[in-house]
Amino acid sequence: MTLSASKPTNVRWGMFTLACGTSWLMYLHRYAFALFKADLGSQWNLSKTELGFLDSVQFITYGVFQFPLGIAADLAGVRLVLSILIVVWCMGLALFASAPTSQYLWVGRAVFGIGQSAAYAALSRAAKVWFPPPIRTTLAGIVGITWGRLGGLTAYLIVPPLLFGWLAMDWRTAALWLAGFGLCWGVTFFVCYRDTPRQHPWSNEAEAALIAGDAEGVAAAGSKLRFADAARQMSGRSVLNVLALNVQTTLSTLADNIFVSWIPLFLMEVHDLKVTTSGIFSALPLLGGALAGLIGGALNDWLIAVTGSRRWSRSLVGLVGKGMAAVLLLAALRWYHDPYIFCGFLFGVKLVGDWSLTSSWGVVTDIGGRATATLYSFNNAIATLGAIAASPLFGWVADQYGWRAVFVLVAITYALCAVSWLAIDTTLPVLKPTARAEGPAA
Repeated sequence: MTLSASKPTNVRWGMFTLACGTSWLMYLHRYAFALFKADLGSQWNLSKTELGFLDSVQFITYGVFQFPLGIAADLAGVRLVLSILIVVWCMGLALFASAPTSQYLWVGRAVFGIGQSAAYAALSRAAKVWFPPPIRTTLAGIVGITWGRLGGLTAYLIVPPLLFGWLAMDWRTAALWLAGFGLCWGVTFFVCYRDTPRQHPWSNEAEAALIAGDAEGVAAAGSKLRFADAARQMSGRSVLNVLALNVQTTLSTLADNIFVSWIPLFLMEVHDLKVTTSGIFSALPLLGGALAGLIGGALNDWLIAVTGSRRWSRSLVGLVGKGMAAVLLLAALRWYHDPYIFCGFLFGVKLVGDWSLTSSWGVVTDIGGRATATLYSFNNAIATLGAIAASPLFGWVADQYGWRAVFVLVAITYALCAVSWLAIDTTLPVLKPTARAEGPAA
């Protein structure tokens, strides 16, 4: 039996596992900060507006470094860049936990933002290289949405009862333990991951061909991005298409900040729940988000297969998901003073709102080609403006008008995000096809 005719190895599933674990770790660390806010506010006498600005420091560095480090992932490879990023964000978390004065809190959050900045950009390239085209969106949704939300869910469910409760840690010690665990994962990723199937000693040629699937996959896995060439291959239409994607992602990021940064504090302040109980109910929306990664990715791939229209399948999933999230959130306000029913509604909001995120990942891999990580990082860098604005904005609105007004603002943002999906064309590649390039995006 020749090598090309041999049975494909299954190394891609190991790489899929590494990607899922990295996504989980990112959100475990990111969402844990929301659990520290009550103690931070008391210890350093910080208002909710000031806590929001502390969030913004992370998102500023997250946005600033997203694009250049995304380019680095395309140029230097995911293995090196993502391994370094994991170490950097863990160092930022450790610095934040050991801060002797409030000024060091800001430095720690800034370093944390740098480390997490291009991690998903690198994972988007990993999806392009290691996931076969027919199931790429489904698997990317599981990595980015399901396992990311499971990381946040783990933070809310495990950190309060295990670290704060059973092990009686304060927030600083808990953060240091989380940072140490992350450093161990960074070493594991570097040892086990490879940038392409053909570079991995355990993967054979049959698996590489299976993953590539078509000329587009072969080019993405085997070619390096040249920045000057990429600039010449962009058209005016492709630039406008990327801007439409930027608007959608920015609005989505702004709305999502309520779940990333504020739900535990909202439950403690409005409903007088203890940190352990607030963690349990804060986890409900994240469970919805985890399920959304499974549903949204499968829904994208199913609609594309049934309708044959990649462009409108992506847009329909995004439009319906964000639109339903707006409606459900406004309906939830009827039970605003019942934390159990209200958080049950938030589960539904996150379920339908997050399934559209798989469409965003799908658009990036559809139109990105050899510049997939660069496009993802650029899109996320622009979208981070939403997160930078959201944290202090939501904190200020809560200080001035109460939490109900914050949720109304989030619902309006969801509605605008839904409409923005009508302007995105996933069949329009960022780079014009060349003689040895990707082939058609549709």
